[in-house]
Amino acid sequence: MWEADTRKARAIGPLQLLALGVNGIVGVGIFFAPSAVAARAPGLGTVVVFVATGLALVPAALTFAALGRRFDEDGGPVVFARAAFGPRVSFLVGWVAYVSAFFSAAAVIAGLTRATAPALGIEGAAGRHAAAVLLALALALVVGSGLRLSARVWTGLTALKLLPLLLLVVFFAAFGRGLPGAQAGAPSASWLAAGLVVMFAFQGFEIVPVVAGQVRSSSRAVPLATVGSLLFAILLYSALALACVVALPALSSSAAPLADAAGVLGGHGLAQLVAAGTSVSALGIAFGMMVTTPRYLSSLAAGQHHLLGLDRVTEKGVPLPALVVTAAVVALVVGSGELAELFALSSIAVLAQYGVSAAALFVLARRRSLGLQPRDAWPALPTLLVAFALVAFGATAREGLVAAATVLVGLLLLALARRRA
Repeated sequence: MWEADTRKARAIGPLQLLALGVNGIVGVGIFFAPSAVAARAPGLGTVVVFVATGLALVPAALTFAALGRRFDEDGGPVVFARAAFGPRVSFLVGWVAYVSAFFSAAAVIAGLTRATAPALGIEGAAGRHAAAVLLALALALVVGSGLRLSARVWTGLTALKLLPLLLLVVFFAAFGRGLPGAQAGAPSASWLAAGLVVMFAFQGFEIVPVVAGQVRSSSRAVPLATVGSLLFAILLYSALALACVVALPALSSSAAPLADAAGVLGGHGLAQLVAAGTSVSALGIAFGMMVTTPRYLSSLAAGQHHLLGLDRVTEKGVPLPALVVTAAVVALVVGSGELAELFALSSIAVLAQYGVSAAALFVLARRRSLGLQPRDAWPALPTLLVAFALVAFGATAREGLVAAATVLVGLLLLALARRRA
């Protein structure tokens, strides 16, 4: 049943890996972010913030691309940190990333079932919680069936979520000229807050190297998918932001800006299609998280410390023990109520992944390891600045407390884990 070298499977092709990156970035946030950004950067300033913030994240994508092409194994930031800083730092980075990822997955699943419950005839909190548990287990069952099936599913969901967004862009290109032009807004300090909102909407490309060990021609496919998914998102988000700015003079007061813009440009049918895309997007994000989250756990268990055999991977490319643990924890969280929203770690997890990966690139380049040269480390500094900006301006006191508790639990697990012979 078990296969020591799961790289033989190579279940993921380059286009499927690109779809995974796009699926990771294009989530629910973009359906609502334009109005929040417009409140801080009105007029064409909204579009400028989307473009500038996306470009500011390109060095981070290049950091993950430079390292991802050199590690033909699952884990992403976990294996980067292990190579540069050793097993203890690697374990803690992987643990923080894992805890953040499974609580985020639980939050998405809980939100999706809450949003779709009325249409499905599900009533009451108990019914919503039961539906969320069933959805989590169903996603895990599909993931457990094999990575080839999972790749087809996330690629299909990515195409479905992009369809209404691309249609909105097409309708804007066809009919947007007949609308009044948007005015430029003067830059202000609030543009920085708008950039923070957009920065969270652009995150997700960092999951691409997490499955590198299952990718055909990973040394080429991982960099292309990491950078390519971000560049695609920059173009898509900028076009959507422009469509919203032009179609909605009162964009900042819109509760559903993409759907409202679609209604102006394409009528009720397009508006409904875009609104439905929100749920499809949430489902795609939830499924992608169920695929990648267990790989953080299996990767941190594959270092110098044994951790309950969680590093084992089936011949179909599935880290089954880690998947079972993850599915059980997610089901427990979504079944217990609103706890998924009480354990946000997004800003701290970004620091753990962006910051440590940037530092790893700098250290490995200085050592001239893995064919890296000192000049290859240039993306590290802007990536570190982005990571610390997200924490300084985006993290809350609650996140800090949860992060401290998460690290303490990680240290306890590290102390209990057996060192490999």
